[in-house]
Amino acid sequence: MDDVRVLRDLEYHAADAGALTMDIYQPPDGHGEKPAPAVVIVAGYPDPGFEAVIGCKFKEMGSSVSWGRLMAASGLAAITYTNREPAADVHTLLRYIRRHAGELGIDANRIGLWASSGNVPLALSVLMREGVDFLRCAALCYGYTLDSGGSDAVAEAAGAWGFANPCAGKSVADLPRELPLFIARAGRDELPHLNETLDRFLSGVLSHNLPVTLVNHPVAPHAFDLLDDSETTREIVRQILAFMRFHLLGTRANSPA
Repeated sequence: MDDVRVLRDLEYHAADAGALTMDIYQPPDGHGEKPAPAVVIVAGYPDPGFEAVIGCKFKEMGSSVSWGRLMAASGLAAITYTNREPAADVHTLLRYIRRHAGELGIDANRIGLWASSGNVPLALSVLMREGVDFLRCAALCYGYTLDSGGSDAVAEAAGAWGFANPCAGKSVADLPRELPLFIARAGRDELPHLNETLDRFLSGVLSHNLPVTLVNHPVAPHAFDLLDDSETTREIVRQILAFMRFHLLGTRANSPA
């Protein structure tokens, strides 16, 4: 991970309110000879509000940096970014990445998404968009998903905590039928109604026979990759990396997790 190359604060969108930027974590042995598949770490909270509460932008959090370095050490470029309007800016980012893929050293047709917690509804909305055949997989960790069955728990959580919820009114039927999903569930997630909505989402995914890999960490709290220092957590991180590598690189080679 120490040998990962990081391109910081590359502008992907100019605006009067200030440029939006991204960091690209590049595999240490690539050196630009061969484009690398990329994983976008989805930011579902607007940075101005996020920074006011947390004290830094989403891409500057230790978790974002660590996942970026770990993915790059596993042979995948990882991208973190700033935003102001999450639902619009993520698509601006994806368009920029694909248009400038050659100079960025990225394979424009092999891109995955990674999202956690309140960032997951935005990731799901991206998957539901038309014309995203370049997306090959998505890993969703302990996240709010979709409201269904008369529940409005996701909408309430979005209102309370300020994350984007572009999936309002959408259902599992709006997801692409062939895009592989990895879902990590925290068995003791303490956030209100999160696992209830996640379990309904999983039921819908299975009833539609979508390709899904589920890992349940039965004793884990929310954000267990940050808070639960256990071999089970480390094994789930390895499984996420193996999933991303398999679908983006076509290999199950060992990851450095």
